[in-house]
Amino acid sequence: MKKQNPWISLKEEEKHKILEFSEKYKYFLSTIKTERESIHYAIQKAKEKGFTCSCEKQELKPGDKIFYTCRDKNVALVFVGKEPIENGMNFIVSHTDSPRLDAKPSPIAEENEFALIKTNYYGGIKKYQWLSIPLSIRGVVFLKNEDKVEINIGDDKNDPVFVIPDILPHLDKKVQRDKKSEEIIEGENLKIIIGSLPIETKEKDKVKLAILDLINKKYKIEEEDFVSAEIEIVPAGEAKDVGFDRALIGGYGQDDRVCVYTSLEAILSLEETPNKTAVCFLVDKEEIGSTGSTGLNSRYLEFFVSDILFKLEGNKYNDLLVQKALWNSKSISADVCGAINPLFKSVHDEQNAPKIGYGIPIMKYTGHGGKSMASDADAELVFYIRNLLNKNNIAWQVATLGKVEEGGGGTVAKFLAHYGIRTIDMGPGVISMHSPFEITSKFDVYTSYMAYKAFFQG
Repeated sequence: MKKQNPWISLKEEEKHKILEFSEKYKYFLSTIKTERESIHYAIQKAKEKGFTCSCEKQELKPGDKIFYTCRDKNVALVFVGKEPIENGMNFIVSHTDSPRLDAKPSPIAEENEFALIKTNYYGGIKKYQWLSIPLSIRGVVFLKNEDKVEINIGDDKNDPVFVIPDILPHLDKKVQRDKKSEEIIEGENLKIIIGSLPIETKEKDKVKLAILDLINKKYKIEEEDFVSAEIEIVPAGEAKDVGFDRALIGGYGQDDRVCVYTSLEAILSLEETPNKTAVCFLVDKEEIGSTGSTGLNSRYLEFFVSDILFKLEGNKYNDLLVQKALWNSKSISADVCGAINPLFKSVHDEQNAPKIGYGIPIMKYTGHGGKSMASDADAELVFYIRNLLNKNNIAWQVATLGKVEEGGGGTVAKFLAHYGIRTIDMGPGVISMHSPFEITSKFDVYTSYMAYKAFFQG
């Protein structure tokens, strides 16, 4: 299936739409860098489009638009369709978390008169990529007086930034140069410089005490309060155009906030009531296995589907209706895939690998080696998706995650399939995935939005 680059045949009007959409996406990517921020953004935009909290509705009918939230880490936007819900729903599920560094519960230390934050990396990072780059600190802290303090330092032009210092090449021979890439720095040594000026005191750790004093004066935070905090360290800086032709977007967290943004825009742009109930579900913890009460491996999806059915059916509600609704549903696991990197193309089967700028990739299966731990979409679902995209003139391509025994990975697809939901992976190709600066194509970002919208419309 040889295809020419779709950009060549685009009309100027189409190019303008893509570029306009990309500017809004870049702003989102530059300002929204954590799960909580993603959820707050989604709720704000949903309310602007007429969605109301499910808690305000005792009954539902076709055409209603509601949202469910779970612990500031999940949100499900639901547009109730014309057909009975037991006929199935159309889910698009993306994840709001990205690889990063998390502060430890007791994070602030002093070494050699530097105040440091001790961290635990989150998700599959290449540790060396986080050295000597500007970092920002974001998160929430709950104080002993029960106040909630939100922190966002490092992205405003007047903010300081933070850094993990690398070693100079003149002295790295024994400690770094001859090691494997994963051993260049140990995870325990990913410590972030946050200060270097001491306070006047007879006590030890004068720099640490000085930083704690600054934090307390600005935020009323005491050292013990960090135990009840979620502090995330992420790359500082804005998303940027990449290349002279500005065809690409570079920035942190595109895995998977590119799918968060495009699926959110897709459901918010629906003007007419869809035939089947549309659900845009933004979830947490995908990068560490979808664990915990806010990961997709919890039963929150089952909970809100049950609530929808109860508010639609009233006294006719029963558990079998819930099972029928899930079993008859279709889902897109909206997650990125690894596009061909021109510097490392040998890891791909190029005939089955996504190319940047060729449209949204369809990934029938993920997994490792012999499809281990994969959710392998059935041919009928793949045909449905292929036909849907062709009917709507949306550019698409096939995708696999590298050569058969080169590596592998997974998404939330298998957790959706656990409910009997027919599921396929679809999301834009990314170069430098899981790095502090991931790359996507503006064309692929826009076709993802168009594909998700067409799926919701049915």
